Amino acid sequence: MRAKLLLVAFLLGGCMAPPAPAPPPAAATATPARLDAATAARNFAEVVARVEPVAERECRARAPRLNCDFLIVVDDRPGVGPNAFQTVDRSGRPVLGFTLALIADARNQDELAFILGHEAAHHIKGHLPRTRQTALAGALILGALAAAGGADTGGVRAAQDIGATVGARTFSREFELEADRLGAVIAFRAGHDPERGAAYFSRIPDPGNRFLGTHPPNAQRIEVVRAEVARLRAGG
Repeated sequence: MRAKLLLVAFLLGGCMAPPAPAPPPAAATATPARLDAATAARNFAEVVARVEPVAERECRARAPRLNCDFLIVVDDRPGVGPNAFQTVDRSGRPVLGFTLALIADARNQDELAFILGHEAAHHIKGHLPRTRQTALAGALILGALAAAGGADTGGVRAAQDIGATVGARTFSREFELEADRLGAVIAFRAGHDPERGAAYFSRIPDPGNRFLGTHPPNAQRIEVVRAEVARLRAGG
């Protein structure tokens, strides 16, 4: 269980997120204030120490054939916005990444724990290879249709690109909700409050119900987490 924590860069760089508008008076809002850099870095290190072993345990229990040795990294490039991601390295090891801006933007450990659990859940559920499969299928189908319709090489290539995009997004919202549910389980079993963690969705732009959108509406995601936590607290 090794975590690459670029905390020195974070402590030196401070908050790299775009300046936020001035908050209303404390009495008028329930949103907690942004944390100082040292506290945010400490929160992240503590969350990784608690959540990573739980995520690996859930991974081995649910997907024993997967590589469950998570590598947690911090993207310390200046100017990169708040984001977290899941990928794999060349050896097939799962990588969970956080940008400095996201670490700085989180208001408490529960938010970081839920997001870390969410990204780990993408790997456990096999979302990345499934997305690649649907993208390839979409590219092949639309490319073949374009070729059958007499399109030239450029037209076929353009159709393949469109097909890949549509294919990749076919199940993206379903995958996000699956990761929210399992992410809530991971955070809960690591001793965190996933409902409090999912409050992060209340502070980010709502994607709504756009056609072929990659993420579900924020309210739906919060409700999914609430339902999962209720199930867990009931002994589920």
